Amino acid sequence: MPNRVYISFLRLPLLVRILLMALLVFLSFGISIHFLEPTTFPTIFDGIWWAIITASTVGYGDYVPHSFLGRLTALILILFGVAFVSSYFGTLAAAAVTKQDALSEGRIPYKGEGHIIIIGWNERSKELINKLTTTKYQQMIVLIDESLEANPVKSRFVHFIQGKGHVDDTIVKSDIKNAEKVLITADRGNDELQADMNSILTLLTIKGICAQVKCIVEILTREQVINAYRAGADEVIQSNKLTSVFMVNSLHSNGDGLLSNVVHELQESRLSSYPAEQPEIGKPFSEVCLLLLKKGFLLIGIQRGEETLLNPSHSLPIEENDQLLIFK
Repeated sequence: MPNRVYISFLRLPLLVRILLMALLVFLSFGISIHFLEPTTFPTIFDGIWWAIITASTVGYGDYVPHSFLGRLTALILILFGVAFVSSYFGTLAAAAVTKQDALSEGRIPYKGEGHIIIIGWNERSKELINKLTTTKYQQMIVLIDESLEANPVKSRFVHFIQGKGHVDDTIVKSDIKNAEKVLITADRGNDELQADMNSILTLLTIKGICAQVKCIVEILTREQVINAYRAGADEVIQSNKLTSVFMVNSLHSNGDGLLSNVVHELQESRLSSYPAEQPEIGKPFSEVCLLLLKKGFLLIGIQRGEETLLNPSHSLPIEENDQLLIFK
């Protein structure tokens, strides 16, 4: 039995062991001084109070031993007690610094729910994180990257995990099962095809661990879009295709950057969709536009099945299963 208790004691964290030993020392010397000088220390609590104050070198002087044995006990307490107190606070400070370093270096797993996981550190994810952390309703972000040595974002809403996105241990550290969404960005430092393969491999790893989490993946080559959907992507962003749209618009415009200006104005707005409600069903598109404008929403189109209709005919009636595309 004593051996089992000793083994259990050794398994406790170092801070807890030092604290328990310090408390044992305080209790022992507090009880001892009470019996050695019951007049000066009327109660056991007075003795324990004196032991703690003496060992911590505070020394209020409200209780002072007068006998030879009492002073000898005080000397022993100072030698042992100060060592324990110093060891405890020194270990506590070292543990705090070690944990802070581990947190900054991405070695601490994240525990939470409703967070967004972003895989890959680049200019796109940097800009995205900056916008997400400066909005009115901030959401916790878990950034995963293997090239960084420390958290690049000084925000309490960004938790950094160092590691490869296609490794199970790294994904598990992000608490993937409680995440709201995952965004996988492409590594443009590699060949485009290789970057897409890495993104799809990361997607397969995530879906293998948590199939229900929504995954958005950036794909650079058109041929790999279908493979991304096969791997379980909920949404694919073809960044090169979006860039080409801007380039074509710039080539055909008068150099006024109209499309860029429009996107810049809309970047603080959010494009979303919601199912058509009963009062809107059967009404023409133009009438529903006016109704939503009064609510502060801009209706730009309709998603009907697999077809997306942007700025449709004003007389087009809204059907029951339509999704209304709005900026808000």
